[in-house]
Amino acid sequence: MQGWLVNLGASEMAHYRIVHTTNYDYSDPVPVCHNQLHLSPRDTDWSRCTSHRLAIDPTPMHVSRRSDWFGNYVKSFSLQENHQKLCVTARSRVEVTPQAVPGISDAPSWEKIASRMNEQTDECIFRASEFLYDSPHISRGEAFREFAAECFNPGDSILAATIALTSKIHGEFQFGARATTVTTRPEEVLVSKHGVCQDFAHLAISSLRSLGIPARYVSGYLRTTPPAGQPRLIGADASHAWFSVFCGEHGWIDFDPTNNRLCDTDHIPIAWGRDYSDVTPVRGVFIGGGNHTLTVSVDVEPIAN
Repeated sequence: MQGWLVNLGASEMAHYRIVHTTNYDYSDPVPVCHNQLHLSPRDTDWSRCTSHRLAIDPTPMHVSRRSDWFGNYVKSFSLQENHQKLCVTARSRVEVTPQAVPGISDAPSWEKIASRMNEQTDECIFRASEFLYDSPHISRGEAFREFAAECFNPGDSILAATIALTSKIHGEFQFGARATTVTTRPEEVLVSKHGVCQDFAHLAISSLRSLGIPARYVSGYLRTTPPAGQPRLIGADASHAWFSVFCGEHGWIDFDPTNNRLCDTDHIPIAWGRDYSDVTPVRGVFIGGGNHTLTVSVDVEPIAN
């Protein structure tokens, strides 16, 4: 466990240039489409978006921007002309600093967190409670409690227990880019022992919520090319996903089960919500189009300040 915290503490502020391109190709013309985007990096206590530009081809007449319930930036646009290609490119610059993580013994026990959620004694607890219940992709259950039981021993700090859960998922499940789809349920992943970053985040969240602990889903990016001498992180070729656990007075702390680590300056958050359905990068509906293909590319390049 100590290695996790040493690795995190060794990180310094990082600066990135991010290019995220989404291409749709249709066999037949599409006369109308409506789309919603979660592609604008959000500002957090440990990350800041210094610039963001969006290019859409064909060019829509109007692009609107708003903040959703969770404080994420959302952009929406419509096209009402025939098109057989759609390209959405988001270019961002972001700076990331290490998260403030308490020592393992300084964090409250996981039982204390669960107890405080039942008591609902202050606004902080009340706001965290929306990440405690079932959501479109996640259902609490005994199977998830049993899966996590060996990680959550009586008196364990919330940090120690979540580190153990993250390591368990990483050790027992195999990453496979074609193993699941965006609609795969955590119950299926628990049985198959295969998945991608989205599945591992959902599995961790299902386990934590089943124990009465708030957990939220985070979408974002990973540094594409690792520093010299360090292994390349799994999931760096596309949008990545991880989870945050509520740690009481210490706030929310992010974990990446795909790579078995606390999130640090290699992780750039875009949006968070109850599960993937709240933060889908590009989501929309269209008429016509016949058959279509989707390609996505992500490049996260470290840059000088």
